[in-house]
Amino acid sequence: MSDSSLRLVWVYPDLLSTYGDQGNALVVERRARQRRLNVSRVDVRSDQPIPTSGDIYLIGGGEDRPQRLAAERLRRDGGLNRAVANGAIVFSVCAGYQILGHEFVNDLGRPEQGLGLLDVVSVRGDGERCVGDVLADIDPRLGLPPLTGFENHQGITHVGPNARPLATLRTGKGNGTGDGTEGAYNDTVFGTYMHGPVMARNPQIADLLLKLALDVNALPPVDDQWYEALRTERIAAAGQPA
Repeated sequence: MSDSSLRLVWVYPDLLSTYGDQGNALVVERRARQRRLNVSRVDVRSDQPIPTSGDIYLIGGGEDRPQRLAAERLRRDGGLNRAVANGAIVFSVCAGYQILGHEFVNDLGRPEQGLGLLDVVSVRGDGERCVGDVLADIDPRLGLPPLTGFENHQGITHVGPNARPLATLRTGKGNGTGDGTEGAYNDTVFGTYMHGPVMARNPQIADLLLKLALDVNALPPVDDQWYEALRTERIAAAGQPA
């Protein structure tokens, strides 16, 4: 980072913030402050430019029309792509995840260009919606415990060779391709279908983003008692041993 403040950007809360996804921004901010890190947060509405000087960008889910509007405005703005080119970290959920890919199907039933920040392509599934609790084992390279979340989507997302699946499913549909994968990531950009909000269920994700932004291997420990109680409850709800 260029100064002592960690800059957190919540992207388009007026369009993309379903199922409490704004909680992800709250958790990242709180986890930073618990460690006495100097953190500043800005919520950027869809009529405002995306700042390029952020360290961590968070994008939530949304309905089909807001998703299309968000993709159009993010393409036109270009700030998020420039931020990633500068080394920023991005974490996206559901509609936000699809927007970061090369292409998805919009509310008009047409292919919509994404931002190309993740090597994924999303199409609309013909079957039932993917709805319910998800439990998945994250890619061992990331060193995190099993992930728990809630999915509600019709999309099917195919992960290309320049990205890796974020996790392997135990329960749920995830990417919807039938290959047992959930989400995708590269070095600095992450996408998942998990709501919850996912970071309230899995604070270790917030810690991973902080470590990447700070370029450190470890963070001082904090009290995880409340988070672990929620994790245990939701893992049990998914019908799996904790």
